Amino acid sequence: MRPVSSWGRLSRASYEVKYCSSISHAANAIKLAKPGIPFGNGRSYGDACLNQDGYLWATRALDYFSSFDQQTGLLRCEAGVLLKDIQALVVPNGWMLPVTPGTQLITVGGAIANDVHGKNHHRQGSFSDHITRLTLLRTDGEVIECGPQLNHDWFVAIVGGIGLTGLIVEAEIQLKRVPGPWLTTETIPYANIVEFFKLADDSEADWEHTVSWIDCLAGNGGRGLFMRGNHRPVIAEARLKKKQSRIPFVPPISLVNKLTLRPFNEAYYWLNKRKAGEQTTVHYQPFFYPLDNLQDWNKMYGPQGFYQYQSVVPRDVGQDAITEMLKQIGQSGEGSFLAVLKTFGDRESVGLLSFAQPGVTLALDFPNKGVKTLKLFERLDQIISEAKGRIYLAKDARMPKSLFESGYPRFQELIKYRDPGISSDMSRRLFGI
Repeated sequence: MRPVSSWGRLSRASYEVKYCSSISHAANAIKLAKPGIPFGNGRSYGDACLNQDGYLWATRALDYFSSFDQQTGLLRCEAGVLLKDIQALVVPNGWMLPVTPGTQLITVGGAIANDVHGKNHHRQGSFSDHITRLTLLRTDGEVIECGPQLNHDWFVAIVGGIGLTGLIVEAEIQLKRVPGPWLTTETIPYANIVEFFKLADDSEADWEHTVSWIDCLAGNGGRGLFMRGNHRPVIAEARLKKKQSRIPFVPPISLVNKLTLRPFNEAYYWLNKRKAGEQTTVHYQPFFYPLDNLQDWNKMYGPQGFYQYQSVVPRDVGQDAITEMLKQIGQSGEGSFLAVLKTFGDRESVGLLSFAQPGVTLALDFPNKGVKTLKLFERLDQIISEAKGRIYLAKDARMPKSLFESGYPRFQELIKYRDPGISSDMSRRLFGI
């Protein structure tokens, strides 16, 4: 037994952890009597990777690189490999992961099971769009090989399937050719949601990566900072400045509060507004993963932890829905400085439970203040429901079952692919299994 929490630190219970040191060892570990759930690097925010009634199958030791073709960019590796390790291997050889989320400290298995997305959905889609083959272990000993052209029905169940179909042990990924580790980037301030959408639309044709930070407390219609970037050739004289720091302990109260939040947002907006119109050269790590250099940043929310609330709504109702969400957040007195607003391209995701869909997504972090925070989420849920949107399962810890079922209408199709030897806190909450 060992204490485990997900990234949101909303709970810290003791779990029976079974360590998978190799694929053959994993095949034996998952045959045990009680149900389990795969546990990679623990970066899911809610309860998708937790299993109070059974085992956690720790997969980080499945970190072997099987092959890498430097000519074609085809990489095969075990599911416990971190995205960080892939980037470190392939970028010096002129390749990169075509899709990467806001942290590189997640495993390949976790990236597939949550079908993660990045800042370039309009160009590259989601992570699973670049998986050419994967291997799944079932608790009854069955081994399933699948991909876009092989056992396609299994493939669409596994990607985005939050670990319920079995234990992903190996994957083959088609990488993207890049000229080097550098990007040309530009930051543009916007005054309201209307300006955000215009910037997003105008940027899609010429910029691969687009994202924005939004000040959810400004009270002026949603001002923010729009950031966009393109890969560029190697800069011989440029060097990555590595400055890592750490939150050394859990403070007695959340450092994100009414006293700190508004001054931080003001300072962040005005400091970055000064860069307006400047094109700068930035290494991919600080551009893609701005928080990875602040280790254990989740501790700053204090002993009660925090929620991340990420939703997506269709584009035709996006402006009204986002505006109403910001209004509700402002009226509640709550707030977030890790507030990200971006658009998804006009393409559907592969998986039955994949999150990304055509529209606009807003991600917000909130300190856990108990009932007060949950009441705000209920109001946001109503907006999402009326807009026919959905909440990201990788970030969720409390979504009502009704919103899950309306947001993921294909959820029942997943049940027939679910491994009966797998269960999680999330699956029991949302599926009842």
